[in-house]
Amino acid sequence: MPGNFQQLIDGPRGRMQRGFFKQNRNGFTLIEMLVTVLMVLALASVALPMAEMTHQRDKEKQLRQALRDIREALDAYKHAGDEGRIARNPLESGYPPDLDTLVQGVPDVHSTTGVRVFFLRRVPRDPFISDPELPAAKTWGLRSYATTSDEPKPGKDVYDVYSTAPGNGMNGIPYREW
Repeated sequence: MPGNFQQLIDGPRGRMQRGFFKQNRNGFTLIEMLVTVLMVLALASVALPMAEMTHQRDKEKQLRQALRDIREALDAYKHAGDEGRIARNPLESGYPPDLDTLVQGVPDVHSTTGVRVFFLRRVPRDPFISDPELPAAKTWGLRSYATTSDEPKPGKDVYDVYSTAPGNGMNGIPYREW
């Protein structure tokens, strides 16, 4: 019995510890918590600019792809007109009158059933234009065949497109010149 009584007093960890400084520690000290918070803040300060740069790079990738898709569709429209697959006026440039024509399609002159030739499924949006009310075709600047690349202006046809977004890309070139 004396052994069991001593065990009750000592507890599961051996002798009972008495006094102010001999208490069991089950948590973190304030210093440990502050050091941990400061380390997390330091890591976040490095990660935030990286996340912003990644977001910028993704938007620029979307811009390059959208420009490539539209320009390929414009060239395909011109090529179809040159081959005589779609009707065109010989006095005109052979490029579409607007971007929506690439999506709506034009009649195939070789088809007897009225099949249409489509060049785009949809007009992609300029990723740097954030106005959701604006139709995708209106997010682009249009250049007609009759204007120069230095001063692009819309006209009777769409020869090229450019971004109307302000600012420069990560490569230092203005988005307008991409």
